[in-house]
Amino acid sequence: MSSSQAAESVRAAVSRPAGDPGEDRKDRDVFERISTRLSEEVEIGAALSAIAPEIAAVLPFSHVDICLHDTPGWVVSFEAGIETRWSQRRTRVQYSPVRDVLLGRSPAMLSANAMEDPRQTFPGACCEPILNHRLRARINVPLRVMGEVTGTLNFSHGTAGFYTAADLPQAQALADLLAPWFHALHGAARARQAAQLRARAQEQAEGLRQGALELTQTLEQERQRIGMDLHDQTLADLTRILRELTGDAPLDRDLLAERVTDTIDDLRALIDTAVPTLLDLFGYAHAVRVHLERAVGPDPVEVDVEDETDGAPDRLGPTERTALFRITQEAINNAARHAGARRILVTVSSEPQHRLRVTISDDGIGIGPEVGRRSGLSHLRTRAHLIGADLEIVADAGTRVTVTLPEFPA
Repeated sequence: MSSSQAAESVRAAVSRPAGDPGEDRKDRDVFERISTRLSEEVEIGAALSAIAPEIAAVLPFSHVDICLHDTPGWVVSFEAGIETRWSQRRTRVQYSPVRDVLLGRSPAMLSANAMEDPRQTFPGACCEPILNHRLRARINVPLRVMGEVTGTLNFSHGTAGFYTAADLPQAQALADLLAPWFHALHGAARARQAAQLRARAQEQAEGLRQGALELTQTLEQERQRIGMDLHDQTLADLTRILRELTGDAPLDRDLLAERVTDTIDDLRALIDTAVPTLLDLFGYAHAVRVHLERAVGPDPVEVDVEDETDGAPDRLGPTERTALFRITQEAINNAARHAGARRILVTVSSEPQHRLRVTISDDGIGIGPEVGRRSGLSHLRTRAHLIGADLEIVADAGTRVTVTLPEFPA
């Protein structure tokens, strides 16, 4: 049924052959204003609020609501006059006070006092608004579209017996006018909701896809890191031990045992990096300090960590922070195991334009071709490149390794 057809049916229903022609004209004007206002609204609640004064001119109320079939077995309500539980959440049809009209079991309901009407306040009924707001007099008429009941139009008044059978035609006329409008608005609302759900589902799917991609990248980076560590430390040490075992020089068993022990310690440290570390638990500075102490062991080496940034490395993203720690860790290993250092200092500082700088300096023998080759300093540049950092390795009364990140969170 179109809105114009609905308006015509309303005019026919409210005509009073024996009544006052002026009243008929007044009602027709009201219905025309309702149609005009409805044509300007796109949301059900706003539409009902907009026409509530016009509805009250035809049939006064303390509370008016429109109850619409929603998903199977559920109804949703929109109200004006008094705000109640009905518009705050959906209701099962079987517990609705107007279920008889919704299910077509009754053409309409008229209650002089709904608070005492078993049709409206039956056990389990969602009738709290009726009782809490003392909605005594009630009229409930069906909303029909193409012959099917799509909902109900419900009038309530605090005065018992306020409505009579003579008010039913006006209530039904209003319902016939409103039915196609609110059916269309409800359909549009459900379409928008479905579109939003699809959009959220697409966002979630994209989030999962992006998360899987990032996880894959992280796993690949971790695989590369472990491969570099095995190559730079374990493989190099085992190759050196093999040369000594197969060479012609006399075998120094004590030296061989010491090197095997060092290799085992390196491998154990590598395994430790595959589980939650001190970096995750206590932060960058603490993890670096602990690694310094482990790297130098019982040797009389002075170690220190100075953080002038109040924990800036821990405000980096997890990928950047982990890479920075690995670079620091490798530089410490080089200083402790290959440079013969007696002092190792790690300094964290901030530079202009939010640049984060970490410097690992030692007083060891410096960098020579053999030291650079076997300690894998070239891989430090690869790690720095992966996080967009600058790396500088220079001889300065020992060795100074400086890594500078482009920016960091203040």
